[in-house]
Amino acid sequence: MIRRTSGIRGLSALGGLLIIVSLLVGCMNRDTHLQATTGEDQPYLSILAPLHFPQPPSKEIMAKIEELTDVRLDLRWVPEGVYTDKMMTGLTTNSLAKVSFVKFSDYHLVKNAIRSDVFWEIGPYLAEFPNLSQLDPEILDQAAVDGKVYGVYTERPSSRQGIILRKDWLDHLGLEEPKTLDELYEVLRQFTYGDPDGNGKQDTLGVVDRNDLVYGIFKTLSSYFGTPNNWKIEDGRVIPEFMTDEYMNTMNFMKKLYDEQLINLDFPLTSKEVQRDRFIRGEAGVLIGSMTDVQRLSIEARAINPDADFTLVNRIQGPYGYKVWSIPNFNGLYLFSKKMIPTEQDLRDALRFFDRTMDRDVANLMMYGFEGRHYRTENGKVILPEETSQLRVNEVNPLYSLMIADIGNPNLMEVAQKEQLTQIAEQLSKDNEAFLVDDPTVRLSSPTYDERSAELSTIIGDATYNYILGRLNAEGFQQEIERWKQNGGQAVIREFEEALSQP
Repeated sequence: MIRRTSGIRGLSALGGLLIIVSLLVGCMNRDTHLQATTGEDQPYLSILAPLHFPQPPSKEIMAKIEELTDVRLDLRWVPEGVYTDKMMTGLTTNSLAKVSFVKFSDYHLVKNAIRSDVFWEIGPYLAEFPNLSQLDPEILDQAAVDGKVYGVYTERPSSRQGIILRKDWLDHLGLEEPKTLDELYEVLRQFTYGDPDGNGKQDTLGVVDRNDLVYGIFKTLSSYFGTPNNWKIEDGRVIPEFMTDEYMNTMNFMKKLYDEQLINLDFPLTSKEVQRDRFIRGEAGVLIGSMTDVQRLSIEARAINPDADFTLVNRIQGPYGYKVWSIPNFNGLYLFSKKMIPTEQDLRDALRFFDRTMDRDVANLMMYGFEGRHYRTENGKVILPEETSQLRVNEVNPLYSLMIADIGNPNLMEVAQKEQLTQIAEQLSKDNEAFLVDDPTVRLSSPTYDERSAELSTIIGDATYNYILGRLNAEGFQQEIERWKQNGGQAVIREFEEALSQP
């Protein structure tokens, strides 16, 4: 059977490990050098952050941020596809940056380290800073560990999930935008076998996926089928999503796509970068994921094929109407290493930097770039022209990973005009709020889950992939569920139920 972990686990091959080790050595050497050369009057701050774009932000913008914040920054950008591995390697080797980002989907992996005093509890210090003191208490509570606040959060909409489609392919085939699961299937079939690009060859796919059961296509499809978001609570019982009929229905749908070759057959081994590349090159007509990626995808696709045209769909009707999975209003946290930040004064310096990034001058620089180069203003509002969109992608947008609490930050200027596709994506993300499926266990605690979640996720991830690929039948999948229970899963259920029963 294929041994393929979910996106939560990331790379495991020797080559990936060698890359990670070399990155760590480079970071540690750079850390030592910068600490030796940085003046006493200018705090030095190393930050481990995910990179969602091909290149880091421009040196000019970074230099301006350093000037405004009076901090010497060592930004260690790590490609998002290998970020979890890099972060976990730093954690296990005790060689993290001073401040490190932890994705929401990985948060359970570090909770035991938090409880072991690896990171600072920052809650008692937030009141000292004008912006940090205004962070949303509800989000801080969602992200707290044992009632204590350890990180500053990056804020995101509850759900940006939806479907990005080639509109020119729909038009060529005379198809409408899909509104149901059956219609979505038919679009994928026609995009594969109906010659949607009109070149007379059968060289297209309905949808391209990647090796990630969360941020690939599987979890969004599963919410359309009515699958719970990770867990379901029913009559005081806590039920994992993969023990529901809806999860099985999703696997059967995916298996049908695989058997009929409407999806790339190597999806369990495909990286996010390869998935995106195949989509922008016109090898597939559908990408399911974050709708806010559409503007960048459109720019890159039109550079190859000027006729490429995109549209978005967020409402797919399933057996229970409209459903879409959600995250809490934070998609990650910046945590502060006690080893690398040895004193309270050092911690205050680090927190002061993040507080300063929320001020009007720095926040708008990080969000929009330089006025006159990346955007312009009219009547005090921001205009984001289509013609500077690629420039912002290359030079500004990677900084979005570094911005904290931006949705609720009143210091950010209002946007009066933005790219059409971006505006549509944001409108549909807001529309998703009407039919969100929340994870009911977000505030529940399970020590076993925090300790063994990686191993447990691997069992179910492998079983899911192998079922879709036809290497497990329904009985074999149930046997893997039993193995999950015996390896700690049953203890997780019990601990969640005990936490649920607490007043």
